[in-house]
Amino acid sequence: MAIGLLETTGWTPAMVALDTMEKTARVRVRQAELNDFLGVVIKLEGPLDAVSSAVEAGRRVAQTMGGRPVVSVLASPSETAMGAIDSPAEFNPLIQQAVVTDPSKEVAATMNESVEALGFIETQGFTAVFDAIDTACKAARVEVVGKEKLGGGYVTVVIRGDVAAVTAAIEAGKGRAAHLGTLIAAHVIARPSDSVLSLLPQ
Repeated sequence: MAIGLLETTGWTPAMVALDTMEKTARVRVRQAELNDFLGVVIKLEGPLDAVSSAVEAGRRVAQTMGGRPVVSVLASPSETAMGAIDSPAEFNPLIQQAVVTDPSKEVAATMNESVEALGFIETQGFTAVFDAIDTACKAARVEVVGKEKLGGGYVTVVIRGDVAAVTAAIEAGKGRAAHLGTLIAAHVIARPSDSVLSLLPQ
């Protein structure tokens, strides 16, 4: 069993990369961990060839989104090293959320039945993302899933709905975000993978 690591700036590029990786090869997400410097590391496992293919596909998509990805594949990591690679649960009181997330099979199973598409708006600054999400929700029939904070002012709001509605909402919202602050990313994932669903903010 190999371990794949993809670390990228921004939560949205990380989730889009994860969706791409899981749709590219048979891999499983182990954890997502925030690094408190605007970044996220996704930890995958699976056969070496599958992990290698997945990580390369994830790197390419994160790079196109401006995420500045750093990747590595550990062919057969030592058990001792796994003590550092797998992180214990950790809660950051400053941003009031978990910084180490293990996949939730219950969340994925519940969400999988009702999610046709996910939309992400990520900004630097709360005002921009709040105004953007209000605009998005007024533009189309969508539901807010949750909010993820990375520190450094990076905030992502996730919505769900059918593909057309989520696409319309994200298009409307991203213009407002860019007008009021720094738009980091705006993206729609159609038919999101189980791994992405399992790591969504609550």
